[in-house]
Amino acid sequence: MGHESRIGVGEAEAGSGRLLRMFGLGSRSADRQHSRGTHSRVSERARLLEAISEFLLRHELSVSPDNLLRAHAIMSGTNPRLAQKVAALEEAGEPITQEWLEQQMGECDSSDTTSSNLDRLARELDHSMERFGESTRSAHEAASDYGAQLAQQTEMVANAKSEEDVVASLAQVARAMLDRTREMETQMKKSQEETQDLRRNLAKARRDATIDHLTNLPNRRAFEDVFKSEWLAAQSEMEPLCLALCDIDFFKKVNDTHGHDTGDRVIRAVAQALDRISDSCHVARHGGEEFVLLFRGLGLEDAEAALDAARERFAARHFVDKISGKAIGGVTFSGGVTDVFAHPDLSSALRSADGALYRAKEAGRNRIEAA
Repeated sequence: MGHESRIGVGEAEAGSGRLLRMFGLGSRSADRQHSRGTHSRVSERARLLEAISEFLLRHELSVSPDNLLRAHAIMSGTNPRLAQKVAALEEAGEPITQEWLEQQMGECDSSDTTSSNLDRLARELDHSMERFGESTRSAHEAASDYGAQLAQQTEMVANAKSEEDVVASLAQVARAMLDRTREMETQMKKSQEETQDLRRNLAKARRDATIDHLTNLPNRRAFEDVFKSEWLAAQSEMEPLCLALCDIDFFKKVNDTHGHDTGDRVIRAVAQALDRISDSCHVARHGGEEFVLLFRGLGLEDAEAALDAARERFAARHFVDKISGKAIGGVTFSGGVTDVFAHPDLSSALRSADGALYRAKEAGRNRIEAA
């Protein structure tokens, strides 16, 4: 690896050994576990801990709780896409920085936050509807009380000895009814206003949850819904359906050299270029610098050709850093295309397109490969 000069192998081994001993997985512990017939399980855990500690030390990342979780996701393979990106950077001899790692995890954090906000708003709306129902029930109970009081007062009026008694009795009932009615009106108006506000907020949150705010394209959540409807429609009409994954080439270099504002501008430019391919092509931001496309009515060769034409047009453009005035030069993207109906589900189709994208990267980037 190109990072050995920054940290000695001996230091990495020593650090990983210390981490193993912190978890009670040194050689003595392993021997004791072996005597109980569980050595293999301990060895697997020891190898994972060693890989985690070696990864953090090799890239000079802090041993924080967040970084331990991220390193575990990479080394254990529970986040295969992040593991693949890390492998690509390491193979290119580039460091894994704290800033890069946090940027990669930001997409997941944002998605989790959006889902959490939706859940919170839905719960609040439920509670508001419950309160509105309670106010309505109270109004019904009050109306029943009024009826009972009126019946009682009617009987009193019939037996009243004087007009003054009748007037006093009716005035008392009227005052009570008026006070109770005003109280119910206030409660119901407040409940209605709260419910309307929450419904508006929930509707906005649902819209926001389907849009990527950097590119204004649908996000991955929205794409999954589109995929389901387009899959059913294409199957019903016996039309071809193809899926593609695209990734901006050397995007980290653009970010590191020209800053995140320029990187965002590049992402928006690629998003616009892909969105112009065809009205029958659905485009969404899949995360980071990656996009997913769905071609309805185009076979594999035609979808590959359409995406390749967009790639060629975009590669001919030249970008300039608006702040420094320095030329960024040409920006390119690579892509992988697959036939959706050759796979049992979306996950399988995405894996196939991802494999084709990886081959395009391996073959030199700025190209489209079909699965």
